[in-house]
Amino acid sequence: MKFTLYYRGLLPPNGSPDAKHQIRRSFHCQLATLWKQQPLADLRSLAAGEPPASGKPAHVVHGFEFRPLVCEQLHLLAELEILLLRPEAPGRIVIQSGDIDNRIKTLLDSLRVPHELTALPTEAKPQDGETPFYCLLEDDALVTALSVRTDRLLVPVADKMEVVLVINVTTEPTQRTYQNIDL
Repeated sequence: MKFTLYYRGLLPPNGSPDAKHQIRRSFHCQLATLWKQQPLADLRSLAAGEPPASGKPAHVVHGFEFRPLVCEQLHLLAELEILLLRPEAPGRIVIQSGDIDNRIKTLLDSLRVPHELTALPTEAKPQDGETPFYCLLEDDALVTALSVRTDRLLVPVADKMEVVLVINVTTEPTQRTYQNIDL
């Protein structure tokens, strides 16, 4: 399955739990829409939060019930192709607003289920429409290919950390099952 995620906002290097969760919320809205469309609409039991075969809910952290698309339960891996538009000259990998690898680390942390309480802001609670809370990755170890291309963002920004991200996602099954045959 192939789809594209979009983000416009702050992407700091070594992002705080607050920054990562704000980015995570942006992707949640897009992924919630994706789960309503085919072929994911046929997997509503997973999206609605029915427990996996183990009988216990998966990925409950700090009151959030996270539902990742790329997960071991669906036997899926992901390849990410990222276009990062930033308000700086192209070709400067180490930049005044933070080096690329630390900004990508912030992004990857935002795309995955937070595994510990400290990965979420202490006051964070699910808002309307955030149960379940959709995210792309169960764990960033499920990313098998990652490419990043940077270019100049040609619109005015209020903060040098502001970026536009276009993320092309391709999912690949590790084994074919009835649940992932179209994914």
